[in-house]
Amino acid sequence: MYTTLISAEQLQSLATPHMVFDCTFDLAQPDSGQQAYRAAHIPGAVYAHLDTALSAKTGPAMSGGRHPLPTQEAFAAWLSSVGFANGMQAVVYDRNGVNYAGRLWWMLKWVGHDAVAVLDGGLQAWQAAGGAVSAEAEPAKFSTNFVPTPSLSNLVATETVVANLGRASQTIVDARATPRFKGEVEPLDPVAGHIPGALNRPFSQNLGPDGKFKPAEQLRAEFTALLGQRDPASVVHHCGSGVSANPNLIAMEIAGLGRTGLYAGSWSDWCSDPTRPVAQG
Repeated sequence: MYTTLISAEQLQSLATPHMVFDCTFDLAQPDSGQQAYRAAHIPGAVYAHLDTALSAKTGPAMSGGRHPLPTQEAFAAWLSSVGFANGMQAVVYDRNGVNYAGRLWWMLKWVGHDAVAVLDGGLQAWQAAGGAVSAEAEPAKFSTNFVPTPSLSNLVATETVVANLGRASQTIVDARATPRFKGEVEPLDPVAGHIPGALNRPFSQNLGPDGKFKPAEQLRAEFTALLGQRDPASVVHHCGSGVSANPNLIAMEIAGLGRTGLYAGSWSDWCSDPTRPVAQG
C-alpha cells in the first residue's frame, strides 16, 4: 500500500487493484485542465475536476472559501460513480506541481481511505519514464458503493483557528506565494494579507528542479527551520482556498513530522469576515 508517494516506475509495475486520477487544473481557465486530460492522460485515468468533483459549488458544504469541501457523503457518491472502491489503491497526479492532486490525496484520507499516493513528478515524470499516454475517451466505469470510514485527516474549522489565534497550540503555515502572503498583490481575493502570526512556506518549495518532492531529510530540515521551537503537531496549513496547502501537508508527512491539520476555508474564507484581523508585510 502506498500512502504518500509512488514513483512512475512503481506505478508501471503496480499489480494490486488501483485507479489513477488526473487532477490537472487552472484557476484562470477552469476548463483547460479537462482539455489537457483529453489530449493526453495515463491510460485508464479518471479526470477529477476541482470545481465539480472536489468542491461543493452547490449543495451542502463542509467548509467556506472559494473551493468549499463537499460533504463526505457527496464525495463518496462521486467516487462510487467513477468506479472507485474501498479496496483499491488510488494514485493521483497533475501537471501542476501537486497543486491540485494534493487536494484529492487529502480528501481520500478525509473519508478514511489511506491507500492513496501522489505520483511523484506528475505526468511529466510518467512520460519521462517511458509511460504511455492516451487521448481516447475513457469508457464509463461500473458504479461501486464506496463507504466512508473514520477520517484520517484533521479538518480545522474557521472557529477553531479564531479561538486558538496567538496560542502555542496552533501554528498557521500559509502556502501562498510570498508576495500574496505579504499583501503586496492579491489576484483572487478581496483582501490582501495574511492571518496574524502565520508562517509562510510557498508550496512550490517542496519540490526539486525535477518536479519531484525533495528527499525526506531535506524537507525535515526545512520545516524544522521554519517552525523553530514550535511543535509540528500544532501546525494548521492553509492557502487561498484549501487546495495548494496540501503539498505542504504531504511534505511534512514525508519528512516524518506527522499528519497535520488543514484549514480548508483558508484565506478566502478568513477574509470574508471584516471583523477578523489581517496582517501585512
